[in-house]
Amino acid sequence: MENFFQPIRAALWQEPFTPGPVSDEWVQMHLQQGTATLVFPLVPMTQEMKSVCVRNIQEQVKLQYTLVKAWKALEAAGIEAVLMKGAGIAALYQEMSMRHWSDIDLFVGKEQYHPACAVLRETFPDALKFDEELDHYKHYNLIPDGVSIEVHRVTVALTHPRDIRLYAKMEEFGRAHSERLSVNGLEVKVFEPTFNTLLIFLHSWEHMTTEGACIRQLCDLAMLINHYNEKINWPLLELWLKQLNLLEIWYLYANILVRSLGLTIRTLVNDSEMTRKRAERLLEAMMERPAEFVRSETASAVGSEKKNRFVRKWRTMKERMAKAEKLAVYSPSYARHVKWAIWLSGLKRLFAPDRHWE
Repeated sequence: MENFFQPIRAALWQEPFTPGPVSDEWVQMHLQQGTATLVFPLVPMTQEMKSVCVRNIQEQVKLQYTLVKAWKALEAAGIEAVLMKGAGIAALYQEMSMRHWSDIDLFVGKEQYHPACAVLRETFPDALKFDEELDHYKHYNLIPDGVSIEVHRVTVALTHPRDIRLYAKMEEFGRAHSERLSVNGLEVKVFEPTFNTLLIFLHSWEHMTTEGACIRQLCDLAMLINHYNEKINWPLLELWLKQLNLLEIWYLYANILVRSLGLTIRTLVNDSEMTRKRAERLLEAMMERPAEFVRSETASAVGSEKKNRFVRKWRTMKERMAKAEKLAVYSPSYARHVKWAIWLSGLKRLFAPDRHWE
């Protein structure tokens, strides 16, 4: 595993690096983990590896063009957007091309959600449109010229009612205190650093509990912390993590950032033996992709339309409870919290008409 992380640390922190033999397995691991464009330029590249890097640069030109067009259209309409994740994080790397980003995420909030969707449909009339513009969806999606734009009404979809209420206040804080950032010459807004740190962490953890997280997301978190360390309100971040029952999970991420990625900032880090063991387990699960506890619910849903509605929803709830139980290997307290959320959401689903719930 050291052979995998050494070039990542060298790229992130501009450290000296002497490349060793590059195997097909090494190349595939970096492709799967989203770190290929970060480390490939550090080693003698095959034609295939060069093609990956060149294609990434070409895609970013198209993405940048689309971002400028979308951003200016929203500005002209008086809609205040915040650039999330991808391009805003890539701008923190030594070179934007080091961080692959494949879509554009724009947070507009609930009040501006429908007007923003309308503006972008008018701006990109020929775009493909896949998601319905519904108030219980996290975002609306349209694809002009192969570039995916996600218009977010919320940044993260949570299930526990208390989490939703608390997170909405955190999200509003991040938006109200947003900062300016230049992305290839385009002046955009990004979230306040404390909230942005929470969001990037939550985004990775959300992936971890569904289809599986990747190491690129950890690199993003490391670069964000390194860049904004002096601006991050660490006591406030700790409070938020406690309120969302995620502090134990954060400690696992922080442990990986320090021990594997070489982050030197050690604020809000727990070095206990239990934390290290759980962090190692989490890292192994990330490297496996998909995560060890993730199991698709699709198979059990096949033919479920023919089954009793109550039985179908009860089975779905049981499957989600079983998945939540597996989270206990990382944080027993968080697993209990998730179970409560599943029970609350499940009861609503059982006794309410069919629909998607946040």
